[in-house]
Amino acid sequence: MAIARPTPKIDPALEIKVDELRSVIRDEYLQPHNHPWIIGFSGGKDSTLVTHLVFEMLVSLSPHERRREVHLVSNDTLVESPLVISHIDNVQRDISHAANAWRLPIKVVTTRPDPEATFWVNLIGRGYPPPNRSFRWCTDRMKIQPTSRYILSQAASSGEVILLLGVRRSESSTRAATVAKYDNGRRLHKHNDLQGCLVFRPIVELSTDEVWEYLAFHQPPWGGTHGALFKLYLDAGAAECPAVMSQDDTPSCGTSSSRFGCWTCTVVEKDKSLSGFVEAGFAEFQPLVEFRDWLASIRDVPERRMARRRNGKLTVTSEGVFIPGPFTLDTRREILERVLELQNILPLPVINQEEIARIREVWAEDASQAAAWSAAAAE
Repeated sequence: MAIARPTPKIDPALEIKVDELRSVIRDEYLQPHNHPWIIGFSGGKDSTLVTHLVFEMLVSLSPHERRREVHLVSNDTLVESPLVISHIDNVQRDISHAANAWRLPIKVVTTRPDPEATFWVNLIGRGYPPPNRSFRWCTDRMKIQPTSRYILSQAASSGEVILLLGVRRSESSTRAATVAKYDNGRRLHKHNDLQGCLVFRPIVELSTDEVWEYLAFHQPPWGGTHGALFKLYLDAGAAECPAVMSQDDTPSCGTSSSRFGCWTCTVVEKDKSLSGFVEAGFAEFQPLVEFRDWLASIRDVPERRMARRRNGKLTVTSEGVFIPGPFTLDTRREILERVLELQNILPLPVINQEEIARIREVWAEDASQAAAWSAAAAE
């Protein structure tokens, strides 16, 4: 005789807590102004929960109450972890289809770095060494600037925007300090860097366990399940790289608190998430792991670095430490060759033709500048 097992149920206290959050979200949405909402969507658990609750709220409203636009904004650095960007694309597609069916005022947006600011144009074109904790040139150019431009454009056209972030006090001591810094006793606070942008953190007081528990017991209102999200974390053994909207968020990008993001990230000592994906059965991504490790290994090899910085100056610190310049042109050529080899063997785009063209233009500009410096030195 089979033994009936009790059906797992969500903690009633958590349901009450989330019901209160729903009320807060609804009340804020129905405030007597039309400033659009912008959700910073990284595809991870926290931004997924915020999106889940906002979508539910919109469905619960009558059509005439849905007067405020909601922009679901993700960022693609063009070197995102392949499975992560695929997951984000899938969720965006599902949300867009469901929003259209329900006639919800949701706009799905993906921001990308300016062609001059991509990872490959800076690394291979200009010869920037791979980022590390003391020279993390990537986050601002590839994450903050593209999304900030979008937010500011919306603020300029509407007067003000409200940015919804899935930040939580219990994420880490660093996050708790950042949250406390902006606590003003009100629901909204001004963004530190973006004029005309107010920040709303609806799930700030939830714990990590509460986020996972709620997602496990509630299917997304746009259809399907959150199963792909759970599997993504399980396969990577990691947390998501957060939605980075300001310099205050930068320390959490490429650290132990954000263990998957760009597959090229050399800020971390070891990319545990990409290796986790390979160990979980995605062996086709092993070449990415090997390339990333090779890139980190050549960063500080003296023979691969030029003596002068890109402005033509030698740099020596006050302690007498010489700081080398960018990669040599030979090293940049070698990196490009290896990237093109990856492009040929992998079932995903690694670098685009626009980037390759701009890289070659930068090389030509550098050669012309070097010739001018040599001529000046000879006079």
